[in-house]
Amino acid sequence: MTAPQLSIVIPAYNEAERLPPTLREIGLYLARDRRSAEIIVVDDGSTDATSEETRRVAVEVPAVRLIRLPQNRGKGFAVRTGIVNATGRRILFADADGSTPIEELERLEAALDSGAQVAVGSRSLVANGVVVSAKLSRRVVGKVFQGLVRALADPGVVDTQCGFKLFTADAGHQLFSRLRMNRFSFDVEVLMMARRWGYRIAEVPVNWTHRAGSKVNVLLDGPAMALDLFTIRSNAMRGRYDAPHIRVHETPGSVPAYMPGDRRGDERAP
Repeated sequence: MTAPQLSIVIPAYNEAERLPPTLREIGLYLARDRRSAEIIVVDDGSTDATSEETRRVAVEVPAVRLIRLPQNRGKGFAVRTGIVNATGRRILFADADGSTPIEELERLEAALDSGAQVAVGSRSLVANGVVVSAKLSRRVVGKVFQGLVRALADPGVVDTQCGFKLFTADAGHQLFSRLRMNRFSFDVEVLMMARRWGYRIAEVPVNWTHRAGSKVNVLLDGPAMALDLFTIRSNAMRGRYDAPHIRVHETPGSVPAYMPGDRRGDERAP
């Protein structure tokens, strides 16, 4: 069976309302673009009708697959689950709320076409035709967190937390197979590993609009994310993010490849 050109991984926790419009928009885009793709929704132990709504949309959008986790494990764990099960030649992960329009994928693809293995959507970089609509409070909190990121982890990216990132299949499987952080700080860890392993990373400005209903609670998740940064720094100092020496690609200049373990079973929706 021929691998699809693209896998789109969407982590979802209690997203019964915001997810269906996003899936339909992606489905329409893929139909217009006429590319082979799979859309993997990872239901992270939702207590609402996220899985049921995903199955319902899948009747309209056959590319949709559903993976249900029996309990909530965190966004990082959900993204990891989706990516290690992805079969596409390129792998995008995107947020369930559709805050970054799927059309912005083309900006990230241009970066991979130019030689990058990781393309990171950014709300911090300025470019013609790019508009970021975010609450002032979110901007302030974001700047504080990114200051901590630069001080403790320094992944070489200004905006680590934008939920719109594209990987080559090799980069995605290798990096996420070794992911340790299960919650919101996973982006920092992945980008730190990518930089240390020699992957070319491109930060690309993208359009972004705030959507109500964010699952990030500043008071509860903020301190936990800050503590995670210290854990990431400690792991780095202990050499836990050094490039794996398992199998080396023949392509000159590439990093050693880590082959993921057994793929998790999935529930194909409907």
